[in-house]
This record gives sequence, structure tokens and C-alpha cells, in this order.
Amino acid sequence: MANPYNAPTPTPPTPRPPDSRPLRKRVLVWIGGSGLFIAGALIAANGGDGQEAVETGVKPATTITATVTATPEPAPTVTETLKAKTQPRPTVTVTKTAAAEAADSDSDSGSGGGGQDSVGTCSIRSNSGNCYSAGQFCRNSDHGATTTTAAGTRIKCAYSSNAWRWTSI
Repeated sequence: MANPYNAPTPTPPTPRPPDSRPLRKRVLVWIGGSGLFIAGALIAANGGDGQEAVETGVKPATTITATVTATPEPAPTVTETLKAKTQPRPTVTVTKTAAAEAADSDSDSGSGGGGQDSVGTCSIRSNSGNCYSAGQFCRNSDHGATTTTAAGTRIKCAYSSNAWRWTSI
């Protein structure tokens, strides 16, 4: 076995001869390198790496202030016309009583007689046209008014039991 420490020294490789490349390859390398150098010089002269030259003198700057005032357009005007409702007022009815005719007279012998009109008429009527009776609610326009029922009993619109009601007088 051989001693690894006493190994023979290797011989260095032989150098290449200086003219081993053809001339056309050497010329192309020189032209390409020169072209790249000129292109880099032109870019550096124009671009300046995106930075602009700083001026040492300070010039006064012009300040422009724009004020915009928004004026709202007028909105359409909506008008609603309301008709005033007429409120019913107490009416005064004057009744004239006439003496009843004798039973033997020929006029109206077949009628049953009696009813609302013979006893009396009410001066204040409901919206449906009927006479009020005691205990019914009053309209706001009838507060404090006095009238008669269909039977002729006098009633008054008074505040009773937390409401305005027709009460007997």
C-alpha cells in the first residue's frame, strides 16, 4: 500500500496558446461591449436615475384657492288643499201643537196615529239623522247643548263618567 502523504505531485495543465480563438469572434465581442457601453452612457445622461436636479434658489410659489359653494336646487313645492268641514250647529225647531180632531171626523180615520211627530221633534240629530237618547256619546260640537229625545224627554250633553254623554235633565 502506498503512503498517502508521499503521493506524487500532479503536473499542472499546459497553458492555451494565445491565438486559439478565431478573429471574427474577438471582433464581435469588442463591438457588443462597445455598444452596451454607449447605450448605458446615453441612458445615464438622460434618466439621471429618476431624480431631478435641485435648484438652490427659492422662488415664491403661487397659491390658488378655489371656494365652491353648493347651492341646493329648490325642491318641488307640494300643496295640499283641504276643504273645511262644516261642523253641525244646534238648530232650533219651533213646534206648533194643534188640537186633535174629533174621532168622528172623516179625515185619517184609518191611521194608527201617534209616533215621533205627534210627541215632539229633536232639535239636534246624529250624523245618520236619528234623535239622540240618554246615555249616548255626544259629538265635540254638541258639548253643553240641550235637545229632546224622540219621545220628547229633554236631554243635555254633559261630561259624565269620563266622557261627554247625553244625560236626562
